Amino acid sequence: MSAKPIRVAISGAGGKMGSRLIALALEHPESFRLAAALESAASPLLGRDCGAGVRVSAALTAPADVLIDFSAPTGTRLLLEICRRKKINMVIGTTGLTSADHALIDAAAKDIAILQAANTSLGVNVLLRVVAEMARQLGAAYDIEIVEAHHNQKKDAPSGTALALADSIARATGRSLDKHLVHGRHGTEVPRIAGTIGMHALRMGDVVGEHTVYFAAAGERVEVKHIASTRDTFVRGALQAARFISGKNSGRYSMADVLGM
Repeated sequence: MSAKPIRVAISGAGGKMGSRLIALALEHPESFRLAAALESAASPLLGRDCGAGVRVSAALTAPADVLIDFSAPTGTRLLLEICRRKKINMVIGTTGLTSADHALIDAAAKDIAILQAANTSLGVNVLLRVVAEMARQLGAAYDIEIVEAHHNQKKDAPSGTALALADSIARATGRSLDKHLVHGRHGTEVPRIAGTIGMHALRMGDVVGEHTVYFAAAGERVEVKHIASTRDTFVRGALQAARFISGKNSGRYSMADVLGM
């Protein structure tokens, strides 16, 4: 007997990610049943039919197994408490979260399963492991710089993915982002400080997402790059994460768990 479709609620339903999550979930009724499509109370989309008889709502009233959240930090904070109370597991892809938000996620994960990812692309999550190993093996002689590019309407900078790459490198090499991360450079006396990780954000056109990590020493440079040409890359990863997290016991999970890394 085949498994029942996962009842999935999607927040940020009117956003670039939310709308594609709804579309792809509806394309696979054997795996997913759209339980709810959520937007803020002020959204002009409220009441709009987004498919399968589900209308955009500001409240999560229908039963759901998993909520996928690609909204905004304010929305994530509200949804954490709601899902915690209703025992709905979560996939959180919202970026721009503060340390206080991460503490709220830690607290909610005591009662529900939460998979949080700065980027749900499977390729990016393999890259996180690869750059950590490269930094460890190449050692202190190699300067490390990260350059990320996104569309001109992205609100936060640097991207959550770029910060995750820096954090992966820092953890692998005993560094601290508070101490070693340098955001851009400006001035007349700004030579590179050994051991730092450079971070640079580009905002232009309709770029979906590009991340390049540079490792450079005297005589050679290694560039590791990921390019996302469509948001469906992230959507497919998020839906795979939802399948993984459905029915899981409470706790914190990551895309590395989905990939078995």
